[in-house]
Order: sequence, then structure tokens, then C-alpha cells
Amino acid sequence: MRPETRPKLDRIPPELAAVSDYEQRAKDFVPHAIYEYVAGGVADDVTLRKNRPAFDRIELAGRVLTDCTHGTTALTLLGQPFRHPILLAPVAYQQLVHPAGETATAQAADALEAGFVCSTLASVPLEEVAAELHGPKWFQLYCQPTRERTLALVRRAEAAGYDALVVTVDAPINGVRNRAQRAGFTLPEHVRAVNLQGTSPPAASQPTPEQSVVFQGLMAHAPTWADLAWLRGETPLPILVKGILHPDDVLRTADLWLDGMIVSNHGGRTLDGLPASITALPRVRTAVGADVPVLLDGGIRRGTDVFKALALGADAVLVGRPQVHALAVAGALGVAHVLRVLQKELEVTMALTGCPTLDSIDHSTVRVSRDGPPEEAGQARC
Repeated sequence: MRPETRPKLDRIPPELAAVSDYEQRAKDFVPHAIYEYVAGGVADDVTLRKNRPAFDRIELAGRVLTDCTHGTTALTLLGQPFRHPILLAPVAYQQLVHPAGETATAQAADALEAGFVCSTLASVPLEEVAAELHGPKWFQLYCQPTRERTLALVRRAEAAGYDALVVTVDAPINGVRNRAQRAGFTLPEHVRAVNLQGTSPPAASQPTPEQSVVFQGLMAHAPTWADLAWLRGETPLPILVKGILHPDDVLRTADLWLDGMIVSNHGGRTLDGLPASITALPRVRTAVGADVPVLLDGGIRRGTDVFKALALGADAVLVGRPQVHALAVAGALGVAHVLRVLQKELEVTMALTGCPTLDSIDHSTVRVSRDGPPEEAGQARC
């Protein structure tokens, strides 16, 4: 049976015990080209491969005999209550792996009371996704070629009841995705960025022979800091900036009175050679201070990873590829299972490190090995 015709699982078999189990199983449920598009990074996958080992180099400080009977994973972000610090990251074109696409992942998020971030490039209209969610829901915004088009998306998100905007700033152009190229990936006719339908593409910039196709061509409509400043004045919604890695960019973000940031290397899908997200996290936290919400994505596969990110300065984390792999295998049921596994593993980790609440997780609960993230990891929040 071809992967694309294999029915999704309607129960979770015992061999799907961990989040990572879904990655290998997803190969049985989607065509090879689609799998490579989802699983691959850019160029030689150097950045992609960094995300996981960086977590493995962080050791936990096990503590015993702590009363955890009143433990909880609850937190507040941007004034909104969350049951746990695990959100579903914005992922484009989810109908590539399941007919229901983002509708199914939203249903899973709602069932597990997880925050959900809907992509501009969703294959289901943002309004339909919002209708499935009763808890916190954020809209991920790619700035469009004109401010008028950007604002139109923002107004739709506001009207649909989204609670915040996540502006992705690290992908003004696509990275060189060789794995997808080698597999012959093209977007199927039935999968489209439906939130952008009805808008014609901008007039193509035609660089002269002396100019660069990248600089004067593809980057001609790329957003700048001025566009973020403009957006801040156009919406009352909280704005988080996604794709921050460098402390200098942290300071620029703070100057614009934005509401938070997401430390991310885009899952290794934009620029090869960037640091692992968890490696950059302590520097970002130090630069921004203790009071600004900081989230992280990239490499989260275990509840221990969530714990380590919180210890090094994150307030919450987002998971991207795991939700797509689970969606491919078992639809909403699979995504819900991934969220449940991560939450349970986080609770077990908290109990065995003597941390009954998220506020009790700090830099003293981890130790970064000598070949791990830089020494400033010890400057994470206390």
C-alpha cells in the first residue's frame, strides 16, 4: 500500500511510546517527497542536527524528598492562563500530511489545553482554525509585500479572536532546502496558502545584470525594523517576534515595546550554521532581562527538554515537526498523544528534580557540560 493511501491510525499502539517514535513511523503514511520536505533542514542540515545534541549535553540535578503533592505546570503568558508551557508551533501546509490539516491539530490542542499558533501559510482558513480553539490561540504573521496586505491579515486575526501575533522575522526568503529538492518536492495542487488567496503576487523586481537576484530581487519586499515599529502602532494585540538568536536583535526588539520573543533557528530550515536554539537561549534571556516573555522552539522531543529550556531562561516552548509527524500517523489523536506525553514527562522530571512548580525551575536545576552551550548559561533566570 502506498503511504498516501494508508489509513491513519485510530488508536495509539504501544510502540508509539515517545514523541520521537512518530518521526520514523510517519514515513509509512506520507510520500517520500513530502516526508523529506517536512523532516529536512537547509543545505547540509548542520543547524538541524545541532538542535538535539545541544539538549543532550545539559544534565539535570536530581533532588529527593521534596513535597510535590501540590505540584502544577500552570503558568500565565501575556496575561493569558496556560495549563502547561507546551505550545504547538506554527507549521505551514498541514494538509500535506492529513486531509483535515490545521483543523485536526487545533482540535488536539483544544483537547489538551495547549496553546496553538496558526501559520499565515496554513492550508485551512485562519477563521476555521480559530473556531476549533477555546483556549489561547495566537496567529503567526509573515509580513506581506505591502503594509496594506499585512494589515488585512492582522484585522482578520483580530476579528477571529486570536489573542496575540507572532511575527516571524528570520525567513524573509527561503533557505536552500536540498533534501526537498533532491526528493522532487512540489506543493500539490490541493494544498495552498488559503489565507493569501485572492491576493496577486507583487510585481517582480527585475534586477539589472549588475545587480543581485537575492539582494535587489528576492529581498526587495523583505520587512525591516521600520515595519515592526509600524505594526506596533496598528494593533492592540500583543506582539511576539519569532526568530531571535542575537543579543543585539533582542535590544532592538525591546526598543520597539514588543511583548515577547521566541528564540528559534526556524528548525534549521532557513540558514545552515546557526547555533542550536537552546544554545542561544541564555544569551537572549540575559539581554532582555527577567520580565519579558521568552519562548523557545527547536529540538524539543522530551519533557526533559522542556524542563531544560525553562531552566535556561524560557517561559514556555513550542513543538513543530513532532506535531506534523503525529498528524501524519494518527491525525488529531496522534497530536493529542504527543502533547500528553510531553506534559507527563515534564511532570515526572519536575517531581524527580524537586520542582513542584515552574517558578522553582532555575539554573541550579541543570548543569551544562563543558562542550555544551556557552558559560553564560549560568546567567539564566533565577
